[in-house]
Amino acid sequence: MRRRVPDNPRTMGSHTRRPGAALALALALCAGCAGCTTGPPPPVSAGDLAQIETFPYYKVYWVGREFLGYPLTAVGGIANYNPINGESVYYGTCAGEGGLLGEGACVLPLEVTTLVFVPHSNRPLGPQQNVLIRGVPATLYSHGRSIELYSGHLAIQVSADKPASAMLAARMLRPLNASGGSGEALPPPTYCPGLVGLQPPRLAALIAQVRSRLPARACPPPPASQQHARVARRQRSATPASGRSTSG
Repeated sequence: MRRRVPDNPRTMGSHTRRPGAALALALALCAGCAGCTTGPPPPVSAGDLAQIETFPYYKVYWVGREFLGYPLTAVGGIANYNPINGESVYYGTCAGEGGLLGEGACVLPLEVTTLVFVPHSNRPLGPQQNVLIRGVPATLYSHGRSIELYSGHLAIQVSADKPASAMLAARMLRPLNASGGSGEALPPPTYCPGLVGLQPPRLAALIAQVRSRLPARACPPPPASQQHARVARRQRSATPASGRSTSG
């Protein structure tokens, strides 16, 4: 049976999974098991995996058939593709102390979503940290449990139940429908990500390289640079007046 996958939480205006999406995923993971009352869901079938292995539009990233002992339990594919939500792979279930659905939002051991980058600011993510991972810009948010990496023309979103799991998964990413390994650097972005806050020197240098290859309107300088430029202009305009002689 074809598994239905939930909406991408990053594109819903909220960065936590909606209860309805949690229910959809729980039902999808139960679809192949009789009664859906005991035992974990079966791993993704060969047929479902083949659909995403032949996904034609762009590279889809994953970390393999399992992650820290959790099997790959649901995938997207061309049949369910929505450009807004991208393509996702899911590991494990939402099962916990509260049962299959648990209490509150559904938090999987790991979810990886790949989608075409759409210009946006990261400010709505709340507290965040900008870093370099696999040679590309990345933003950590949700207390480190979510990471967004910026590579090529894509954004790769990694969400896990623990910060250490999210970072491990980000370092394990590899293409599902193309060649490439987890030990390789990711392609640099062909756009300027909407980073907010401080940038470590190596990250700032990479962003400067990206900016130098793009039209100015496509990649405006960060707010801090804009503020610095305004201050510099004011200082330059004030210098002649302050430097003129007052002798008569």
